[in-house]
Amino acid sequence: DEFTVNTYDAQGKMAIPGLIDAHTHITGGGGESGPASRILPRDISEFTEAGVTTVVGVLGTDDITRNTETLVTQARGLNQLGLTAFCHTGGYHYPITTLTGSVSRDITFIDPVIGVGELAISDHRSSQMTLDEFIRVASEAHVAGLLTGKAGILHLHLGDGERGLSLVKEAIEKCEIPARVFNPTHINRRKQLFEEACELAKLGCSVDITTSPVREGQDKYWAHEALCLYLDRKLPKDKITVSSDGGGCLPVYNKKGEMTDMKVGDSKWLLETIKLGVDSGKKIEDLLPAFTTNVAQLLKLENKGKIEVGCDADIVILNEDFTVEKTMARGKWHV
Repeated sequence: DEFTVNTYDAQGKMAIPGLIDAHTHITGGGGESGPASRILPRDISEFTEAGVTTVVGVLGTDDITRNTETLVTQARGLNQLGLTAFCHTGGYHYPITTLTGSVSRDITFIDPVIGVGELAISDHRSSQMTLDEFIRVASEAHVAGLLTGKAGILHLHLGDGERGLSLVKEAIEKCEIPARVFNPTHINRRKQLFEEACELAKLGCSVDITTSPVREGQDKYWAHEALCLYLDRKLPKDKITVSSDGGGCLPVYNKKGEMTDMKVGDSKWLLETIKLGVDSGKKIEDLLPAFTTNVAQLLKLENKGKIEVGCDADIVILNEDFTVEKTMARGKWHV
């Protein structure tokens, strides 16, 4: 068959695989200081201009006025526009906010749904789940993943609570569910939490760094600091990922649980993190897997995260300052 090949001359600039942002609030974030603080749904350009070609949408604190129905619809809309979009069922709370009434059925029968999340633990906004409840949700996600070939993961929001990742560690010790099912995020929000996450990575958990800003005096790591520290320790290279929390509310609370400040996550922080990592002396080829191949492996997306024959044509052309020159998603230029 005859076909036409279009050639683009990148003029010596760097080409990388499209980034996979596995934690982003595609319907907008929270509203943690009242209805007027609700964040608007994300436009496709907010991803493509950040070099992101695949996203996983999540619900956070607000899984009451926002639900799985709207999340699935937004994911389908982004897919229709040319991005690759998935989502999780549920939000911060238990019982899980589902569309069909069942975690297993949501994952099995709703195409964009690939796991559960972001379920909150060690946070004053969580449902304070028992260990048995926690294991039951993980089991549903795992079995549905087996039946469908989807990721089947339990994506976990970690708060500032002193219990940290103890619930995950207890679950792995008590039950037969593989460690890969448990996927904690925000692991750099406290330095001790990062230490606990590194130990879980040794057991087979994929752990996720968030690119949120660090304020002076905070006991947390910048994303590039955490990623470089993880790589320096020679921990399992394929068990570390980085996501943006794009569109999500990033509140700051005092000891009374009162919000004192709030910013909004941005997918553009992913490329900024890569740049800062390179500026710190790391090679880009060592940093990139946390934004591409490692995420694809966790989410069981065989055609993503690589520039190879047979893979989706998700390609980003970078300027010298790591800003986006062009973004191609599924074979079409968007930027």
